[in-house]
Amino acid sequence: MRRPMSESTMKTINVEYAIIGAGTSGLGAYSKISRKTDSLLMIQDGPYGTTCARVGCMPSKLLITASDYAHHLTTSDFFGVTAAGHVDGHKVFERLRRERDERFVANNLRYVDKIPPHHKLEGRARFIGPGHLRVGESVEVKAEKFILACGSRPAVSEVFEPVMDRVLTSDTVFELNDLPHSIAVIGMGVIALELGQALHRLGVETTIYGRSGKINALTHPDMQQEALDILSSELDIYPTGQVVSTWEDAEGAWIEFEQSNGRRVTKVFDRILVATGRTSNVDRLGMEHTGAEFTEAGKVVFDPQTMLCSDTPIFIAGDAAEYLPVWHEAFDEGRIAADNALNYPDPVPVDRRPPLMVFFTDPQIAIIGQSFRELQGLEIIIGELPFASPRHVVWNKVEGRIQVYLDARTGVILGAELLGYQAEHLAHLLALAITHSMTAEQVLMMPVYHPSAEELLRDVLIDAREKRRIYAAEAMMHSNTVPAYS
Repeated sequence: MRRPMSESTMKTINVEYAIIGAGTSGLGAYSKISRKTDSLLMIQDGPYGTTCARVGCMPSKLLITASDYAHHLTTSDFFGVTAAGHVDGHKVFERLRRERDERFVANNLRYVDKIPPHHKLEGRARFIGPGHLRVGESVEVKAEKFILACGSRPAVSEVFEPVMDRVLTSDTVFELNDLPHSIAVIGMGVIALELGQALHRLGVETTIYGRSGKINALTHPDMQQEALDILSSELDIYPTGQVVSTWEDAEGAWIEFEQSNGRRVTKVFDRILVATGRTSNVDRLGMEHTGAEFTEAGKVVFDPQTMLCSDTPIFIAGDAAEYLPVWHEAFDEGRIAADNALNYPDPVPVDRRPPLMVFFTDPQIAIIGQSFRELQGLEIIIGELPFASPRHVVWNKVEGRIQVYLDARTGVILGAELLGYQAEHLAHLLALAITHSMTAEQVLMMPVYHPSAEELLRDVLIDAREKRRIYAAEAMMHSNTVPAYS
């Protein structure tokens, strides 16, 4: 029987800064603090390599690219090119892991290897008091300031416990040796839609189960509905309802799903991919011993402009912050947390970069700046057009829509929601415009080549400009007709 380690044999490390987690945000924080002091320690639980490189951005795009090539085989007849081929699932995953491990994860590990050994500690950290961590069973760390960059893990509902042997998550799906015959995808967020469509195009019988009927990034009702209509034309989607029970037998994993209309659907699958979100690992840190404040839902209270947790010398960043930022935001947050840890007890609020999110579905989904929902109650102009530039006609990719939101009074571009082929590129142009508070008129001064996808951006801004002129004329006419009162 293992005996607890005595206080006399427990190793104690004293530093000024402790970073819990060596992912994207943790490394961002380390790069800042290590330039200022040698008194820091980065603690990592589990293998090195960021979520993006190991189980997120990069392996998912490798799978999606393979599925794109498979899809081209089935759509090339339109262009007079007859093609045929075979999807070798084993080779798909073999190539995915090779590229992931030898390129993206390896690049990350090379950086970690350059970090001095006395700055690194492996093990699961847990607070045992203010300013006091226990790491594993043999080390205690005392620090003046902490950065929580401990990441997140997939959330899996208890309803799937009877079929856990067949359940996959975004952390495990890329370890498959071959493609399953069939798969149920639970969720309609970015991971569910990207991987669900990719597996479908690689020949897997795929069914997607949603909860609210909404694709969680888009916020304008028309954009929501159009996205759902387009994706449902290709994929088997049950958009609203809940999984009420699961069980396993010799045929596979069974799912009983109750739709919003009360009807129940029962199907059997080889595998189940649960992609219903991720849970912050902060709940494993023993934060109740730190003096931090919590919301009614039990989440740590923090200031998103400084990343400071309550009035404690603790900062939070990346997936640990619960709202699960994308890669560039996680890296930014690590550096914001580091700067303010260095400045503590006088943290400085930081203006964040405009939000930018891209779903690599087909058609792609992109959200830039303020969403339609966030702009409710403000006077805005909506420039809107179908995704049908001459270049998109050439590609035979004319599904989707673009909406751009302008401040009605100034013409400044506030945000946009996009649904269309290669939307990622227009999204970055819009992000640049929003970053610099540009008006539609200023962006329209940019030359646009013909034929190019950028013509769509030009045309939707022209649409917004004309609508704004009408708005201004109507406002002027209204002001001239309002009676004056003495």
